[in-house]
Amino acid sequence: MSLTAFIFARGGSKGLPGKNVKPLAGKPLIGWAIEQALGVEQIGRVVVSTDDAEIAETARACGAEVPFLRPDSLASDTASEWDAWRHALETLRDAEGVLPAPFISVPATSPLRLSEDIAACLARYDQGDADMVVAVTAAHRNPWFNMVSARGDGTIAPVNNPEGTVVRRQDAPAVFDMTTFAYVADPHHVLRSRGVFSGRVRAVEVPVERSIDIDTPFDFEIAEFLMNRRLEAK
Repeated sequence: MSLTAFIFARGGSKGLPGKNVKPLAGKPLIGWAIEQALGVEQIGRVVVSTDDAEIAETARACGAEVPFLRPDSLASDTASEWDAWRHALETLRDAEGVLPAPFISVPATSPLRLSEDIAACLARYDQGDADMVVAVTAAHRNPWFNMVSARGDGTIAPVNNPEGTVVRRQDAPAVFDMTTFAYVADPHHVLRSRGVFSGRVRAVEVPVERSIDIDTPFDFEIAEFLMNRRLEAK
């Protein structure tokens, strides 16, 4: 069965205006996500959910479909991406008579991911014991060791280890950063729930060097440097 992947890209980014269509290493940022999703054997098409005409035009030029535009109410700074997920699923179900399954979201903001990373998330989901699979990477900071919060008296202490009983990183419980590589989920879970961790969530660990999530101009510069280095090495 040919699967459908979704990319959710609104036009009103404030951290980096126009980031979804901004050229990164010679290709629009959203183009990398489209290429990576279509590079997965099981994925036959990519549907982009956007409120923005320029994003829609760019996405189509890069090989994606834009069969609907996202309502403005789901494209504001305060709008929930989860609601955009539900809207996309319901819209395609109503138009095509079938619910895309599994639900696959491939965010545009992780251009350094590989198609094999998306495929790994799909393979983990196919094991059948998860409502959702996400990708994670080992965290640089650990709340048991070197992440701190302020106390009422102005001093600081580790977030989860205020008495300092964990004194070596090796003794701290392992923690991970969530990435924006891919989300693979049971579509019924998306439609009936209100957030990622409202069901059984499993994880695929991915390399930190591919895990940058672009939100600022600085993130973009780092990602472009790393992408150019990758392309030059080919």
